[in-house]
Amino acid sequence: MGWFFAFFILSGFCGLVYQVVWLRIAIATFGVTTPLVSIVLSVFMAGLAAGSWGAGRLAGRLENLGPGGFLRLYAGAELLIGVSGIAVEPLLGWGRVVLGVSGGETAWGSLSYYLASAAWITGALFPFCFCMGATFPLAMAGIRAAFPDASPRSFSFLYVANVLGAMTGALGSAFVLIEILGFRKTLLVAAAVNVTVATMALIASNRLAAAPLPAPASRSRDRSPSRAETAPRQTDKLGLAFLFTTGLVSLALEVVWMRQFVPFQGPMVYAFATILAVYLYATVIGSRIYRARSSARGVEDTEFPWVLAGVLAGTSGLLTLLAADPRLPLPVGLLAGMVRVVIGIAPFCAVLGFFTPMLVDLVSAGNPDRAGTAYAVNTLGCIVGPLLSGFALLPFLGERWTTVLLILPLFALGAAGHRANAEMSPTRTGAAWPVYAAVVASVLLIVLTRDLETMYTKRIVRRDHTATVIATGEGMQRMLLVNGVGTTSLTPITKMMSHLPLALLDRPPQKGLVLCLGMGTSYRSMLTWGIPTTVVELVPSIPSLLSYYYADGEAVRNNPRGRIVVDDARRFLERSAETFDVIVVDPPPPPEAAGSSLLYSTEFYNTLRRRLAPDGILQQWLPYGEKIVISAVAKALAERFPYVRVFTSVEGLGFHFLASGRLIPNRTAAELAQRLPAAAAKDLIEWGPALSPEHQFLAVVGRELPFSLVIGLYKDAPVLTDDRPVNEYYFLRRLVSPPTALPVNR
Repeated sequence: MGWFFAFFILSGFCGLVYQVVWLRIAIATFGVTTPLVSIVLSVFMAGLAAGSWGAGRLAGRLENLGPGGFLRLYAGAELLIGVSGIAVEPLLGWGRVVLGVSGGETAWGSLSYYLASAAWITGALFPFCFCMGATFPLAMAGIRAAFPDASPRSFSFLYVANVLGAMTGALGSAFVLIEILGFRKTLLVAAAVNVTVATMALIASNRLAAAPLPAPASRSRDRSPSRAETAPRQTDKLGLAFLFTTGLVSLALEVVWMRQFVPFQGPMVYAFATILAVYLYATVIGSRIYRARSSARGVEDTEFPWVLAGVLAGTSGLLTLLAADPRLPLPVGLLAGMVRVVIGIAPFCAVLGFFTPMLVDLVSAGNPDRAGTAYAVNTLGCIVGPLLSGFALLPFLGERWTTVLLILPLFALGAAGHRANAEMSPTRTGAAWPVYAAVVASVLLIVLTRDLETMYTKRIVRRDHTATVIATGEGMQRMLLVNGVGTTSLTPITKMMSHLPLALLDRPPQKGLVLCLGMGTSYRSMLTWGIPTTVVELVPSIPSLLSYYYADGEAVRNNPRGRIVVDDARRFLERSAETFDVIVVDPPPPPEAAGSSLLYSTEFYNTLRRRLAPDGILQQWLPYGEKIVISAVAKALAERFPYVRVFTSVEGLGFHFLASGRLIPNRTAAELAQRLPAAAAKDLIEWGPALSPEHQFLAVVGRELPFSLVIGLYKDAPVLTDDRPVNEYYFLRRLVSPPTALPVNR
């Protein structure tokens, strides 16, 4: 049995590594949009469900294959999974080439692009995910043939190992492997582990095939079925409903948790990794407690405690409302935020970790066919959950009431199961006080806790399938928060992002593009030049807030020369056929934010340059931060543009990188000021600090830095690429030595 436990620890490790890396590669290829994320996760889960169901049916038909035969099938599945470490990344890359110019910018074009992307992603991922799902029933069949006495609890045995490995994969990939190796080589590590598991399984299959098969009473064909085999059939429908619901609720709540805890942990990949790690570790604890309990009592003497499961899962699921209450006296930061995560999700995950394998053991009684079906049903719930939460509930109900609505079915299923047990055993009754106590606790959690937005007296809150957006503050202190994280403020820096490259252009500009709307300052400033201007914003709710920040916000939003496109910036560039004279890129801070490297990488600049006029100018904003990140971005620009200039911002808080395929003119502040249209000149000094356009420009062009100096800030910095996002993954280098940084204050 120890072999099987080792197999599933290693297999679980690989599964999470693949999920993390495939998702990142897919969104870099097809677009950082919520529908694309949902497509990838849905394909992953659908493959697991189909593989679990299909392999379970196969194992049922090959019952006499023997332990060696089932282990050889398992080894084949692991070997095929290992192939994915080599095949998936180029397969997704070919999709970018084939689909990059498909669609268009109409609604139908967007829909057709998503459909084509979904088909391509399915073709690339589904076969390998199918093999991942097949491993559970194949291994269970091997255990049933080799160790029949352990078979009734074989699912929970493998489940504990798989989740433990998954937790290791989540932490190992986020905190170690990707930073050292990059995404592609991390996939190769996972592939090597899969091949190792396949080899170990083949060795074990030969040993088991040579050993005599056990023949206990449980293998006799004329015996009477045990309670563990008959009782689950009486509650199969309710059990499958519970498994589907817990899968749905857990994955739906995971979407909610990402919004609830980001304000306290930050938007870094490590914040997401810690949430996932706590989720998995608590699941392991719950599963281990179940295993210890069932070892003492025996699975055949176990009756599923419906009321206890429903009450504990329901009440513990509401603890996130307490953990995400901003009044809770805990500091903000990654480590301190982990305390909130543990309080909020660990009890719920431990409860599901206890009851999910328990229910599958009861439903399957070690039968791989029935276990495969049960696991597939649970996985199908995992597909529906994120879609329901992200697209149907969060945009309309927000985090609080989405959580409450998702929790209610758990209480309902607990009550339904209690009635079913009462009908089978009318003389058995349980104490009612725990139920009443849980209901009271749940009501108190809903009524007494508060959401982050309540901390802002003056606010406008918008929600959509991408984010929760808060506009708050007054005067020049207005702020924009996306999922609780401040992204920008009213600052002359964002005006300079547009005016500086437009004034440096060697001819009158004809068309401009702004990537990332934010509060809309750069877009508003570019419109003052009287040129057709397009702005691309990922979060659909943000454009509606322009009137909160500017008295002329509605006029800006409805400007006939302007066009607001809700899309991922890279996806827009891939699908657009237009060229622009000036492109302004202002990624939301901090530079360490998850996914931000996709707007600083060589692949991004390669795509962008195809949309930039031959003599056009790119303005790339980069806040002050680690020297290694600044040099990595500079090297990425240098690889795609022969001419790059660097200016310190008007308030000294970051860099304006200007890049072009042609020599960028060297103009004085006075010459730049003379090139401004009247409306643009007025806009440039609207918020100071200088009183004239010339002095405003002088504060920037008078502090130009040699590009070689910027590249040399950190000589050993790698080029920032999609594969090596040095800005996002920094744990090891900061662990070894304090960050070599410039101050960040924006």
